[in-house]
Amino acid sequence: MPERLTPVARRLRRDMTRPEHAVWRMLRQRPLGFKFRRQQPIETYVLDFACFELQLVIEVDGGQHANSTTDEIRTRALEALGWTVIRFWNNDVNETPDGVHERILDALRMLDARRKDPSP
Repeated sequence: MPERLTPVARRLRRDMTRPEHAVWRMLRQRPLGFKFRRQQPIETYVLDFACFELQLVIEVDGGQHANSTTDEIRTRALEALGWTVIRFWNNDVNETPDGVHERILDALRMLDARRKDPSP
C-alpha cells in the first residue's frame, strides 16, 4: 500500500508548510545521531517525520486538525504498530521552536533508553 502513497508523499515533501520546514531543519541535523525521513508512507498513512530506528513519528498539525477524531484513530493505529507519536501545533513550532526541539530531544532520549534497557 505505501507504493500507492509515494506520489502523495512526494507532493507533500515539495509542498511542506512553513512549520514543517522549521521542524525539518531541526531533524535533518540528526538530533542525538538519529536519522529522520520526511513525508514517509507507512501502511495507509503518510507520516510528517519518522525515525525508523526508534519508531518515532512527529506530526505537525494546523488548524484543520482541531478536534480531529481521524488523528486520534491514526495515532492509535500507529501505536498498535509499535510507533510512538508526538504532535505539535503549527503555533507551537512558530512561537516556541526551542520548546519543540527540547520535546523532540526528550522523546529521543526516552525511546533510546527504553530500547537499550527494555522492561522485563
